[in-house]
Amino acid sequence: QPGGIGFHGELSARDNVYLNAAIHGLSRREIDRVYPSILEYSGLADYADQPVRNFSSGMHMRLGFSVAMQLQPDILLLDEVFAVGDAAFQAQCLDTMRAYRRRGGTLLFVSHEPESVRQVCDRVIIIDAGAVVFDGGVPEGLRAYGTLSAARGIAVAGVDDPHPPAPGPTTRA
Repeated sequence: QPGGIGFHGELSARDNVYLNAAIHGLSRREIDRVYPSILEYSGLADYADQPVRNFSSGMHMRLGFSVAMQLQPDILLLDEVFAVGDAAFQAQCLDTMRAYRRRGGTLLFVSHEPESVRQVCDRVIIIDAGAVVFDGGVPEGLRAYGTLSAARGIAVAGVDDPHPPAPGPTTRA
């Protein structure tokens, strides 16, 4: 189901926000306080009373991300969050994820988009057939991902690091 946060299709966006926030331990008073921020962030105020079954995948993602960020979890899992949504919302999400990380939140970001990985991550883990095949820095991880993809005949744009590290000291024998 789009959104991943467990929305109930027959319920309105408003009811789903209240239900999800309550499941995560917020009181009615706390939900009343954050609800306007969730709607404002998501840009879905005009759709608050619509059943989410009528929402596009982008609308699901907007609402789900907005709820998740208001709940301020210690660990946040985002799977291909930029696969839907417009450029303005994607930029807003990037800013929010950076602020979340600065506050000390742990972000597990799943993506096949090199530029998104560059902008969000400080570490890359590549899992292939259930096994970790790379765990390290972003530039090296993107190169490893490009190599793995190329070996499978899949072209991935943007995997080369446009800002390679400066050469280190050299030693002579």
